[in-house]
Amino acid sequence: MNYFNQDEKTVLEALGTSRENGLSDAQVTESREKHGANVIAEEKPKSIFKVFLEQFADLLVIILIIASIISMLTDNAESAIVILVVITMNAILGTVQHVKAQKSLASLKAMSSPNARVIRNGQQVEIPASEVVVGDILLIEAGNVASADGRILESASLQVNESALTGESLNILKSTEKIDKEELPLGDRVNMIYSGSNISNGRGVVAVTGVGMDTEIGKIASLMQNAKKKTTPLQASLNQFSKILSFVIIGICIVVFLLTKFINGQALDDALMFAIALAVAAIPEALSSIITISLAIGTQKMSRQKAIIKDLKAVEGLGCVSIICSDKTGTLTQNKMTVRDTTAPTFKATQELKLAMALCNDAAMSENGWLGDPTETALSAYLTEAEYNKIRTENPRIDEIPFDSDRKLMTTVHMFGSERTAYTKGAMDVLLPRLRYVVEDEDIRPINPEDLEEIRKANLEYSENGMRVLAFAKKILNRLCYNS
Repeated sequence: MNYFNQDEKTVLEALGTSRENGLSDAQVTESREKHGANVIAEEKPKSIFKVFLEQFADLLVIILIIASIISMLTDNAESAIVILVVITMNAILGTVQHVKAQKSLASLKAMSSPNARVIRNGQQVEIPASEVVVGDILLIEAGNVASADGRILESASLQVNESALTGESLNILKSTEKIDKEELPLGDRVNMIYSGSNISNGRGVVAVTGVGMDTEIGKIASLMQNAKKKTTPLQASLNQFSKILSFVIIGICIVVFLLTKFINGQALDDALMFAIALAVAAIPEALSSIITISLAIGTQKMSRQKAIIKDLKAVEGLGCVSIICSDKTGTLTQNKMTVRDTTAPTFKATQELKLAMALCNDAAMSENGWLGDPTETALSAYLTEAEYNKIRTENPRIDEIPFDSDRKLMTTVHMFGSERTAYTKGAMDVLLPRLRYVVEDEDIRPINPEDLEEIRKANLEYSENGMRVLAFAKKILNRLCYNS
């Protein structure tokens, strides 16, 4: 069932739940039995012994094992012991790295297991996210992570970051209206919310429609688990090298054996032992250990940069990458912005610009820093927390027009004494044609062509340096003035 093209009443009836009362305890049990727990199924972890044995599943290592056996048979026990010690050390290194990575990943999962606030038996309760079931009424607000997929029933300026799922780095403004289409990409289903998405602004009420492996993120996890593992470039190179080396060594040994036996006339046993000794000497016993140690050093360097490497050979694969192409700014980075520069004609204009930054803004401070849209958190961080709070406390918001993609502007209205003052921020190309006045130190005068040209020049300079440009404006009664 496509919940995005159904109205609220139909959705609640299909889920067997109530917006006011949520689910009863009996319904929770029934839903969990029917749809499963809200967890992503994982493959059974390999035992340490199995991981250790897998370290020997390499052609070069197999050749070295054969070489050690031959050394044993030729009474060359010292060489055999050295080879086996080196191989075992390599296997231990690989196993230790795998176990350390697994423990790090488990720690990350434990840190990212939040609680959820739901309505059950008519009461708001907080439960572990893993206990959320289909039909729960989920309450979300800025700073939360969506615990499950769901249909939005109520939205108060609700904005969600779905970059982990859709690749879209910008926050999505959510609505409650049904969408009269049969099929839509995930990013266009604005009345739905998906597990793992970050709530960046506002609050909402959601009817849970999918949990665990039935969520969109669960479907991706299923595809990943069923994907076939491919050899890394290093494994492919080593396998190719091992094959060539094996054929060359065997060929040389056969030639040496024939020459020793039939040209020099040595006994069969002596000729065979000489050829075998040559094979043992020709095999590079230290190659595997050198490669493993080099990769381990690379892993340690990456761990200091907070990168977790599960497989040693992945280091070499990542090292082959020279260019990463992405069409979504911020999705592969930290998705954080910073105010790098401002342009305001006078000191008075600079002060007005700070007022606009703080007032035409929905960001909020939490224990973990600023919450909200990356652009707005950057504007907030440009001011001190005390300065930001002081401006907003002294000039309360009485009305607003939220940002939308058609208007490309956001406007808030505030009381300054007995005056109603509007602040607007948005795209330069949209706001610039609307400007009529410019702020000077002690006065406001009509804007002229020279002012407009100076603004356009600053906009072009910022854009050429890869910066995102915002314009701010203020209106008191019928006067409009510029700050940027």
